[in-house]
Amino acid sequence: MRFFIVLLSCICVMIGCTSKPEQLPKLSSKEVSKVIDRMTEIMIHDVSNPPLASRFFSYACLAGYEVISQNNDSIPSMQGKLNEYPAIKKTQLSGEFSAEAAAILAMMEISKKMQPSGKMMADYQKKWIDSCQTLGFSKEVMDNSLAHAQDISKQILAYAKADKYNKISNYPRYTPGGKDGDWFPTPPAYFPPVEPYFHTVRSFTLDSANQFDPIKPIPFSTDKKSEFYQLMLDLYQKPLSPEDREIAAFWDCNPFALQDNGHLMVGVKKISPGAHWMGIVGIVCQQKNLDLARTLQIHTAVAIGLMDGFIGCWGEKYRSNRVRPETAIRKFIDPNWRPILQTPPFPEYLSGHSTISTTSAVILTHFLGENVAYTDTVEKRYGLPPRAFPSFKAAAEEAAISRFYGGIHFMDAIKHGQTQGTRVGQQVLKRLN
Repeated sequence: MRFFIVLLSCICVMIGCTSKPEQLPKLSSKEVSKVIDRMTEIMIHDVSNPPLASRFFSYACLAGYEVISQNNDSIPSMQGKLNEYPAIKKTQLSGEFSAEAAAILAMMEISKKMQPSGKMMADYQKKWIDSCQTLGFSKEVMDNSLAHAQDISKQILAYAKADKYNKISNYPRYTPGGKDGDWFPTPPAYFPPVEPYFHTVRSFTLDSANQFDPIKPIPFSTDKKSEFYQLMLDLYQKPLSPEDREIAAFWDCNPFALQDNGHLMVGVKKISPGAHWMGIVGIVCQQKNLDLARTLQIHTAVAIGLMDGFIGCWGEKYRSNRVRPETAIRKFIDPNWRPILQTPPFPEYLSGHSTISTTSAVILTHFLGENVAYTDTVEKRYGLPPRAFPSFKAAAEEAAISRFYGGIHFMDAIKHGQTQGTRVGQQVLKRLN
């Protein structure tokens, strides 16, 4: 009898020792947007150019995505889906951790290492970890989650390093052409060309930067009966309504904008086109009440599309090297003409915003649906009122035409940019599905 009592006691102890740990708190999908917003603030601080910004977003999201993938059977790894993507080794931890917290921390780890002012993210990370402990996460859980994040991010950073972006500085300095139809730096700052070799960076889903070669731009000509001269006249003679001007300002997204205050030039805080679309992703995911895993999956797909969109677009920009409207119209029609937006420092054809906006809309429509109405508040913090859209396609179309209203793109660069963006978006979805 005594033997059975002792045995029963041992069984009870064993049951107690193997009981499941208490369920960890769930994190809101808003945490993804908070990291994206913080990355955007750092990009503004660093004046990160649009293609480079897309690179930061894509690798940060990939790191978070892979953490979720290792801990969620419904989220497959990117191995076999992205170019040269390695098998991400599974993190081995002896203690308890939160996959959601580790995913957010992995995004921060990439930002800390890749963005020039990564210390700003490091400071944010410390505060964020403290805030998680107030939610009910123990120090042990947060320490283990950080270790998980660091392990995954280290592997993603190695993948990023192999994309050849770090070799760009070794290439010859790009020199603008000397012909009338060639791009040349524009006032007020006459910035040098931005990322002329970005097309040499390894893409995620394209077989090359020119996989989807666009129709060639309308040839430059000063003949008043030519197609190109008509392109100039279309811009020069375009009457702009107050709403046209609002649309141009809303989608400006020019990190290089300067304001002439008479005696000095002052930089104006503006986000990149990619940052604007990443902000839209966060708005709609929260509107749909998606969980953190699904939210991160959609952010990652859009970020991949942004980078591949810029790679393809930038390849064409520096192949065609076409003059900007500001340069051409002032020289051949009216020396006093000014676009209402400041001209960005790179060639005109294709329109980058038209390309990546269309790519983003194609991807978002696939994940979330055709007629998803939402209000875009991304630019509110920068002094611009919200705008409502009935769909992602409608938003992308407005972003594209904004470049015409702003006077910084000819119409063929916009239309063919949209075609390019559609093809890139479809390619991304083909590879990810």
